[in-house]
Amino acid sequence: MPRFFLPDISAPFLTLTGEAAAHAKVLRLKLGEEVTVCDGRGTECLCAVTDLAPDRVSLVVRARSASEAEAKVRVAIYMAYPKADKLEHVIQKATELGAAEIVAFPAARCVSRPEGKSLEKKRERWQKIAASAAEQSGRGVIPKIVTLSSYADALTRAAQADKAILFYENERARTLRAALEGSWRTVSLMTGPEGGLTEAEVAQAREAGLEICTLGRRILRCETAPLCALSAVMFAAGEF
Repeated sequence: MPRFFLPDISAPFLTLTGEAAAHAKVLRLKLGEEVTVCDGRGTECLCAVTDLAPDRVSLVVRARSASEAEAKVRVAIYMAYPKADKLEHVIQKATELGAAEIVAFPAARCVSRPEGKSLEKKRERWQKIAASAAEQSGRGVIPKIVTLSSYADALTRAAQADKAILFYENERARTLRAALEGSWRTVSLMTGPEGGLTEAEVAQAREAGLEICTLGRRILRCETAPLCALSAVMFAAGEF
């Protein structure tokens, strides 16, 4: 069933305009056809098409309910700025896998360091990618894309989760499986850039309260590590 997002779905009649209307036109919706409309915060409506115009689609709400597609655990991905469009790939796939938010931050070995208007334009694009992936994967919540100005800010924010984990390629003893023992409802997963995190940054994370873990004996690319960890957490939480 086609899925759309609108910021306010409280009224008995809804209207799709702009990009949503254009998408509906591509789908060739017909009068009476049912669609799902979500507010991006966990509530969705079953609607029927009542009118079709070149620039808008009118809908009547038939039923409202909480989204059943959201994970029971809230997982946030913390990723140091990577080169090129790697973060776009992570945002898309992490959204499909159920991440609640994706947080980008600078680290010592980051090559890419977007700032100012450039960063805001990128963040807007990243948020649109998350919205599109949420729509495609049937989610009821659009993950929030957050950009932070420092590594210290990222550590402080990540440490607020029930389980805050940083992955480090030189860690050998502490596994993700061991770290996930016990009960938790919120999880932060932090990974570094292409060159990895420095020893000083890992020590800083440990002091902030994050657990330092390994993701195995193989070195994973910076865009692979967060998705690998997210999949493992969702499996441990019973989402798969």
